[in-house]
Amino acid sequence: MHPEAVSVMDLEKKFGHFTAVDKISFSVKRGEIFGFLGPNGAGKSTTIRMLCGIIIPSSGSGHVAQFDIFTEAEQIRQVIGYMSQKFSLYQDLTPFENIRFYLGIYNVPSDQWQDRIEWVLDITRLHGVKDRLTRDLPPGWRQRLALGCALVHQPKLLFLDEPTSGVDPITRRHFWDFIKQLTAQGVTVFVTTHYMDEAQHCNRVVMINEGQIVAQGQPAEIIRNLFPDRPEADLNDAFIKLMTRRG
Repeated sequence: MHPEAVSVMDLEKKFGHFTAVDKISFSVKRGEIFGFLGPNGAGKSTTIRMLCGIIIPSSGSGHVAQFDIFTEAEQIRQVIGYMSQKFSLYQDLTPFENIRFYLGIYNVPSDQWQDRIEWVLDITRLHGVKDRLTRDLPPGWRQRLALGCALVHQPKLLFLDEPTSGVDPITRRHFWDFIKQLTAQGVTVFVTTHYMDEAQHCNRVVMINEGQIVAQGQPAEIIRNLFPDRPEADLNDAFIKLMTRRG
C-alpha cells in the first residue's frame, strides 16, 4: 500500500550514454500541488513522461496512484490526467469532438458522455465555440480545452507539463485559480514550470538541474535555507543560485 500519490526512489533514465534523469527520489502527498522546477533540459519532461507511463525508466523504482511505473503503465494511464506542453489536441477537430475523443480514450461509459461533455464545456467556458476548429482558437482557449480533456474521466491525480507556457498573465492567473479549486476537491496536481511566481502556488517543490535534484521542500523553506540573511530574497533568487551551481 502506497499512501502517497507519487513515490519514486533512485529513478533514472538514460538515452544511450546520456543520463537525462539521474537517480532522483521524492514523493507527492495526496491532495497537494507539487511543483517540479528546473530550466529547459533539466529532466522535467522526461520524469513526468516516466511517471505517466509513456516511457519506461532505465532503473530505480516508483509508484503512481499505487501502480508500478515499470509493470503497470497502462493502469496508470487510465487513472491519471495528463496535459503535455503541446496541449495534446487535434487541431482539425472542434472542442466538442476533442472532448468526445478523450472520453473514448479514457473508457468513460457512453451513458455518461453527455453529462461529461457539458461539464467540460462549463468549466472551460467554451460553450460558445464548441463547434469551431481547435486550431482557430486563441492559445488561452486551447489551454482550457486541453485541461478539460485531461479531466474528462475525473482523475484524482493530474500531471501538467509546463501548462501555462505561451499564454498571457491573466489566463495564467485564471488557470491557477482553477487548479486550487481542483485541489480543494481532493485532486493531486503535479506541475512542471519555469515560472517562479507560479511555483509559489505549490505546497512543496522539487528543483532539478542536469537530471539531479538540487533542492526540495516548501518554497519558503528553500529560500530561507539558501538566504538566511536576506529576508527580501524570493524563489527566483533561489532558482538562479541553484541552477548556476557547479559540482
